[in-house]
Amino acid sequence: MSNSWVNQAIQKIEADYQRSADTHLIKLDIPSLAGIDIYLKDESTHPTGSLKHRLARSLFLYAICNGWVKQDTTIIESSSGSTAVSEAYFARLLGLPFIAVMPSSTAKKKIQQIEFYGGRCHFVDHSSEIYAESERLAKELNGHYMDQFTYAERATDWRGNNNIADSIFTQMTREPHPIPKWIVMSPGTGGTSATIGRYLRYQALDTKLCVVDSDNSVFYDYYQTGNKALTCKTGSKIEGIGRPRVEPSFISGVVDHMLKIPDTASIATIHWLEQIIGKKAGASTGTNLYGALLLAEKMKNNGETGSIVTLLCDSGTRYLNTYYDDTWVTANIGDLSKSKSWLEQFA
Repeated sequence: MSNSWVNQAIQKIEADYQRSADTHLIKLDIPSLAGIDIYLKDESTHPTGSLKHRLARSLFLYAICNGWVKQDTTIIESSSGSTAVSEAYFARLLGLPFIAVMPSSTAKKKIQQIEFYGGRCHFVDHSSEIYAESERLAKELNGHYMDQFTYAERATDWRGNNNIADSIFTQMTREPHPIPKWIVMSPGTGGTSATIGRYLRYQALDTKLCVVDSDNSVFYDYYQTGNKALTCKTGSKIEGIGRPRVEPSFISGVVDHMLKIPDTASIATIHWLEQIIGKKAGASTGTNLYGALLLAEKMKNNGETGSIVTLLCDSGTRYLNTYYDDTWVTANIGDLSKSKSWLEQFA
């Protein structure tokens, strides 16, 4: 392998990082939660529009430094969209071919973004098929299967080095409650929750990590039972989170608490959030925020004060034909009225 190419590749990735400002921390204005502050770290402002921009950068650096990715290596990734969008961006930056293996139900906007960055989409019928198909393509093309679901938890430096947890605590320094009671995160690969949970322990912080899972996903049941063999036949309808198997990067030992959030609650919450901040967010943000609101309600009932931080994972503009289309929601998610009624208390 040419050290010259490796040096240039890393320099390009690091230069791209230096051109990008950190993401904003948005404080929600919820008068009914006096003394309890909820913040959203807005990851939609990354160049590729989602939290996965951080992961893609880390995965490329990890693979290059391990000698897995060389000049002209074809990159293959299994992804429901956002990670693939971000990896396609970095592949184009390095002049590498990129193929995303994804369910055929993936949002059209994500597919268009992957293709915009020069990537190619390879579709399978069910989310459970993406792993084997990615491995097959990598072998057939003599490429590299990036495998976010295995390497997400180890590609990012969880001790600090400006990871997402480090960024959150730096931004919280001047807030009324600078050390959050909770950080709330949904699992997709499991990498971000692993990074945050490890960071909290390493830094000896009192903050607890709550992971929120969606319908048709095995993470919550695995957390309760410890059974790594669990699978789910029906794919998650909340893109980017919820998995049909226990992913290797999900580290349950760093999680303090888990909640199962119904899909109806996730979708109702993003519509409620738009009324608060005037901005559309993806459904995984709804899962995160609904969980944060459940914790806030419990804190309020117990007479506690403090702060809760969660993530705005990506923009809702990617989902105008699904989560923001009433006909699609009725047919695929169901009746949101119960969740909307519960959210009214926070208006």
